[in-house]
Amino acid sequence: MSVFTLPSEEALARWVDGYAIGHLTGFEGIASGVQNSNFFVTTTLGRYVLTLFEDIARADLPYYLHLMAHLARHGLPAPAPIANRDNEYLGTLAGKPAVLVSRLNGASETNPDIQHCARVGAMLAGLHLAGRTYGRRQPNPRGPHWRTRAADLLRPRLPADEAALLDDELRFQAVVDLSRLPAGAIHGDLFRDNVLWADDFIGGVIDFYFAGHDALLFDVAVTVNDWCDAPAGELDPAHADALLVAYHAARPFTDAERAAWPAMLRAAALRFWLSRAMDRHLPRPGAMVLVKDPAEYRDILRQRIHSVPPLPASDTRR
Repeated sequence: MSVFTLPSEEALARWVDGYAIGHLTGFEGIASGVQNSNFFVTTTLGRYVLTLFEDIARADLPYYLHLMAHLARHGLPAPAPIANRDNEYLGTLAGKPAVLVSRLNGASETNPDIQHCARVGAMLAGLHLAGRTYGRRQPNPRGPHWRTRAADLLRPRLPADEAALLDDELRFQAVVDLSRLPAGAIHGDLFRDNVLWADDFIGGVIDFYFAGHDALLFDVAVTVNDWCDAPAGELDPAHADALLVAYHAARPFTDAERAAWPAMLRAAALRFWLSRAMDRHLPRPGAMVLVKDPAEYRDILRQRIHSVPPLPASDTRR
């Protein structure tokens, strides 16, 4: 959510007047994240979040916007897209595809405890269950094909030991069979900074622009790798157990998922090592750009190769 494109206040005011939300009274850039340009927008009638899409193809955007609307209708704390006076979610601002969504309450939690992890696990299961009735389908934008392209760009820029690790992991993932895993709409980026807490409850889940159709277990692995990591990159057993048991209570894991769990944790670590390395070695210019350290997920990948706790068994639901 870095700022790459900064619209003028005059242009934004004219654009907001195309909605039934009052008139612009203020806006400010959001500096966290790495993909799109995001702003807090305040009008005479409320507070919203504006996103300008920097690299996502316009034709791909309805999948994300209607997914958010679908989840919000099902009671999930997802941002609801705002339709303009022409009843369209998607517009154009500063030459970029643009959307306004509701601004959710709360703040991210950088040091989650066991209760946070349990509530995130239950919420993610609810998201996956609600996603079963979502009619649109679009591949995970950070799936196997993207991994291959990113690796080809990065390989010449990596130290020899990291290039070897990358190639070994790509060979491992290439033969992993995902065909028996339950699949559906996933968030794809459910990190701590994409969940907002209002007191002890989840007030919002944001940044759905890495969503797609993929193995649900991949989404669980992405979430566990971030919410349950310990300082050296290993998983915290108590945090991981809380998240996984709460998820399993709502959507029980299958035997195929238990068998694939180690590979999914590795695939999730590889995905974020690659994306952070791309941001580090092939940066895009922007007014406010956050680049996260790729070494964190390189080390998490190394940890997942050597040690992974099992998924809950069927009799652990509660």
